[in-house]
Amino acid sequence: MEKLNTEGSKALFAKTKMYLVEGVASSFHKAADEEYPLCLERGKGSKVYDVDGNEYIDYIGGFGPMLLGYSPEAVNRAVVAQIERGSQLSATTVSLCQLAKKLTEIIPCAERVSFQNSGTEANMHAFRLARAYTGKKKIIKFEGQYHGWADEEKISIDAANVKELGERQAPARLFTTRGQRRETADDIIILPWNDLELLEQVIEQEAGELAAVITEPIMCDSGPILPKPGYLAGLRDLTSHYQVVLIFDEVITGFRVALGGAQQYYGVTPDLAVFAKAIAGGYPLAAIAGKREIMEAGVPAAGTFNANAIAVAASLATIGVLETEQVYPRLEQLGGLFVQGMRTLGETYGIPLFCQAVGSICILMFGLKKGVDDFRHYLTAADIAYYDLFVRKARQYGVRFTARRGRIYLSTEHSEADISRTLQVAERIFAETKNRRAK
Repeated sequence: MEKLNTEGSKALFAKTKMYLVEGVASSFHKAADEEYPLCLERGKGSKVYDVDGNEYIDYIGGFGPMLLGYSPEAVNRAVVAQIERGSQLSATTVSLCQLAKKLTEIIPCAERVSFQNSGTEANMHAFRLARAYTGKKKIIKFEGQYHGWADEEKISIDAANVKELGERQAPARLFTTRGQRRETADDIIILPWNDLELLEQVIEQEAGELAAVITEPIMCDSGPILPKPGYLAGLRDLTSHYQVVLIFDEVITGFRVALGGAQQYYGVTPDLAVFAKAIAGGYPLAAIAGKREIMEAGVPAAGTFNANAIAVAASLATIGVLETEQVYPRLEQLGGLFVQGMRTLGETYGIPLFCQAVGSICILMFGLKKGVDDFRHYLTAADIAYYDLFVRKARQYGVRFTARRGRIYLSTEHSEADISRTLQVAERIFAETKNRRAK
């Protein structure tokens, strides 16, 4: 097992930085501790290929959209057919009606739907809907959860340590970029996740001004972290009692844990939900779904490229595959193989790790053998440095994982052979780092 040569990626990155800000189109494309990112030429199925001709088993999945793998045939055919009919019609179409109807059928909370192009935009729209419907302005969000890059969304999404987060009962509002207006946080209340008692205290205190609570039903951006048994149902009960809009951010969980999202998987129906990423098999599309009276609260869905004809075609094709093929049992089978393999290797090499799968999302943390409850627990208990070391070494041997976050995406195109090869790489890394134990 030889390390891959990526000098071509290094050279191209140096050249790209001469023209493109920081050499990447998104801050997601280069980890903070990377000297340079991989420069990729193509992707097919479960693999991606770089400019040096190296092949990688990919678990990043385009940061979530590639549930059907790279360049899926069904989506390709639908997109090519739509290109012949036009890419940007800026009008209602038969296919748009079909997609809207389909989403109301498969998403539990969806009495009406609306469209945007990204998760960021869709969450902005959901915030506005909640405020329009309730006539109130404050919104509760949770530490470590990412709902987009807009000013009032990108607050307390990360921290170097628990001290930065402030007091548990009254967390700090953390900002992550220059140019972000701090006054946008005035209407955002930050709380730790998975704590119903504290949440009820704050909702009761703020009920007169509180429009909504937004949460990832599985905290995927950090960890990931699973909801405690009964937590989501408790959230639903609390928000209903105090007449606060409950928003599920299903940008990641939507279509990945079940066709109807985490709300179907856990049997808890929010008032509003936001979907993106996997909804269109790699094309930019986002949907807001929810109760009719909230969705029709008088907030127009402005945007030139909303429900672009190509993205709509891609979404219909993606859903068609998910509905007609035995996708989810297959993904659970592959996730089980990965989880059991990693647990066995951890025991063999004395590396404490937590590994679990939910639908097509696998969770991997080092330094502990049980999952964590919230972002504070994650920062104190998980060995994030060892995870990043694992990710860097895996890439050298032809396996791509998401940096820092222990979030691993499976696709319908991954195989038992991919899992087996991945576990061989993991074993090689554990053997090489035997003197660098996870804490």
